[in-house]
Amino acid sequence: KNSIVTQSSVCYRSGVKSGRGLLFLRRARPARRRPAMVPNPRHIRRLLLVAATAAFIYIQVRHFSAQSHDAGRLALAGADQPDLSVAAVVIMACNRPDYLHRTVESILKYQKAVASKFPLFISQDGTNGEVKNKALSYTQITFMQHVDLEPVHTESPGEHIAYYKIANHYKWALDELFTKRNFRRVIILEDDMEIAPDFFDYFEAAAKLLDTDKSIMAVSSWNDNGQKQFVYDPKALYRSDFFPGLGWMLTKSTWMELSPKWPKAYWDDWVRLKEVHKDRQFIRPEVCRTYNFGEHGSSMGQFFNQYLKPIKLNDAHIDWNSEDLSYLSEDKFLIKFGKDVANATPVHGSDDLLKAHNLYVDVRIQYNDQGDFERVARQFGVFEEWKDGVPRAAYKGVVVFRYKSSRRRIYLVGPDSLRQLGV
Repeated sequence: KNSIVTQSSVCYRSGVKSGRGLLFLRRARPARRRPAMVPNPRHIRRLLLVAATAAFIYIQVRHFSAQSHDAGRLALAGADQPDLSVAAVVIMACNRPDYLHRTVESILKYQKAVASKFPLFISQDGTNGEVKNKALSYTQITFMQHVDLEPVHTESPGEHIAYYKIANHYKWALDELFTKRNFRRVIILEDDMEIAPDFFDYFEAAAKLLDTDKSIMAVSSWNDNGQKQFVYDPKALYRSDFFPGLGWMLTKSTWMELSPKWPKAYWDDWVRLKEVHKDRQFIRPEVCRTYNFGEHGSSMGQFFNQYLKPIKLNDAHIDWNSEDLSYLSEDKFLIKFGKDVANATPVHGSDDLLKAHNLYVDVRIQYNDQGDFERVARQFGVFEEWKDGVPRAAYKGVVVFRYKSSRRRIYLVGPDSLRQLGV
């Protein structure tokens, strides 16, 4: 018997009897087994990456499509809706995270109830990480960042470059809010201020006046002579020829006028120039609606202990919606203020303080020039500083303040004030 023997890669021939002799059969080669396919890890990673990318693109396209649909729907729904905001509120910040925290907490205490009317922004100048993190920690506040790495070239040797950076930052932030975001009004605060409980109500009431009276350039929450001993009536508001700053509101139309010629530095003193404000005036309160606690800053604590620290921040509840502010219109205020000055008792002589102390009525003291004003102001302790021929807080050359927190008013009257008042 012949048998076929199977072995790998070997083929045997066997003779088998047949009718015609031996028939040689070739042993069939067995089928070769294919080795098992081992997956290539690189190929797997590529496949997974392609699949993940395709899924991500699909999700993003669907998400964008949904957003576009919703945005279009909201835009159509809101096209006929009025802008309910009174003003954007921007906090100007730089490198003081602790000050910023104190300011924001003060604002949020009263802003939450009127958030839709007063959207809140923080504008940071520079790249201080702590300030940025602090700003971003407030989800209800929109954060803006101004980064300008260009070197600052001062116009005079020895000038503090901070004043140049501040002016540049202000221009950028106000352009952003008025031009790009299209707000009608903006209130500017700094990162070292606390606000009064009626801060927002005050500005809402003043916004109507600002819109209708083109002789008013801005509304401020600050009185330079707002120290405790010089104020009495939390409802009293005044017109002033001196720009107070420190918490103020302006309109878009005014900013469109100022922006193209905005100065490189000392922006607040620039606004105080007569050629800039063009005989327009500013509304200020008797009792401040902001308190500046910034002892350390670009001004190096200038005047802080004497003028800023003793400021009285209003704590009285005033229903500004029910207050009639029509007396602040240009014609009415001129007549009313003129009568008040005319009715005050004139005091003459060297010892103005002693004579005023002995009289229990409103007092009028005339000064002859800037030097004379500084002498009288020094006796009482009010601001002595002038800018472009105008004393701080003055109206038609008249500076008014209360005597020792009483009802009594002291009027420091310039040589031409009575004529300008029509007295």
